[in-house]
Amino acid sequence: MVLGKVKNFFVSYECLNDSNVPVFASGDFVSGRVIIEVTGEIRVKSLNIHAKGLAKVRWTESRNAGSNTAYTQNFTEEVEYLNHRDVLIGHDRDDDNCDEGFTILHSGRHEFPFSLELPQTPLATSFEGKHGSVRYWVKAELHRPWLLPMKTKKEFTVFEHIDINTPLLLSPQAGTKDKTLCCWFCTSGPVSLSAKIERKGYTPGESIQIYAEIENCSSRVVVPKAAIYQTQTFFAKGKIKEIKQLVANLRGDPLPSGKTETWDGKMLKIPPISPSILDCSIIHVEYSLMVYVDIPRAVNLTLNLPLVIGTIPLHSFGSRTSSVSSQCSMGMSWLGLPERPEAPPSYSEIITDEDRQNNLELPAVRDEIEGPLYAYIHEFRFQPPPLYSEVDPNPDQVCGSMDRRPDTCPSR
Repeated sequence: MVLGKVKNFFVSYECLNDSNVPVFASGDFVSGRVIIEVTGEIRVKSLNIHAKGLAKVRWTESRNAGSNTAYTQNFTEEVEYLNHRDVLIGHDRDDDNCDEGFTILHSGRHEFPFSLELPQTPLATSFEGKHGSVRYWVKAELHRPWLLPMKTKKEFTVFEHIDINTPLLLSPQAGTKDKTLCCWFCTSGPVSLSAKIERKGYTPGESIQIYAEIENCSSRVVVPKAAIYQTQTFFAKGKIKEIKQLVANLRGDPLPSGKTETWDGKMLKIPPISPSILDCSIIHVEYSLMVYVDIPRAVNLTLNLPLVIGTIPLHSFGSRTSSVSSQCSMGMSWLGLPERPEAPPSYSEIITDEDRQNNLELPAVRDEIEGPLYAYIHEFRFQPPPLYSEVDPNPDQVCGSMDRRPDTCPSR
């Protein structure tokens, strides 16, 4: 028999979304197929898969131990999130001399399905950083007698969902700072900065509305600016490595001395970026909005507002909750909320005359509740409620009750 050859050997996933990108979350089933295309016949001892999820941190530091001595110290750390093995064909025995137990694959395309459940516990979101990464993959190994194993690996993406529709992430963020400029023995007026945003949580593709006021009482021309920064923090062997990267920025107009500039919802769009990673013990990915004043020949006046980049966007009810929660600090003029509540619908809008007439028939349980109680229920069951009014229809009774309470303070 002439031995065949493996033409193609790869892993394919069944995607859960319309974009045909393998993206999963904790508790999801990762399903797919190992596909083998062969020319001729081949004997297969086993076909195994190994699914793994790993957060890994690694960096090196050079240290001096003397005048002419130097050494390099490695800092590494790993956290395992997934480790699953399965056998799709054959067995795991290492006996190549046995002719029994082999599977014959004929010429053509062969597909072997697999499925595994991701842990229900929180998983770290897939991430690629300068000193670490979070990766998930499925590796397939094809074992044939008297030949080296063939291996193929394909990664998939995991998102640990962050819902920004929570009170914490819907709360507004604000701050105020000022700075007095000095040059030798001369002191100029202060530069002050106040800034606020509607909420803490956003998703990629959204625009942050920045409300700010910059007052320049100094003798210099300053420039207000804003930027979104990503901070990657890596932890290993008690050491910390931090990387800060610019994500997006904007620039205001130069502000001369004695002038004030106001940003009434200046927009800064969030580009496609990785969500925040807050629950991994060795990798953190955090974001912040930095609103600052660029001051020539001096340290900038900077205000940092924390951000959380989530995966579940803002709902319509979340937007209302955000507005209500921010009314104290952001002012009613920014919210567009009604000053007075709307009246409830009238009785006739809910219950028609036809429904009322149909409901006037006596219930079947009349015999069980015969008597004064039934007469009371029958009389008042279908009567419309009193008309809605914000004016007390019985003010005399209220005043009379107030007169009978001498211990009540009228000014309260």
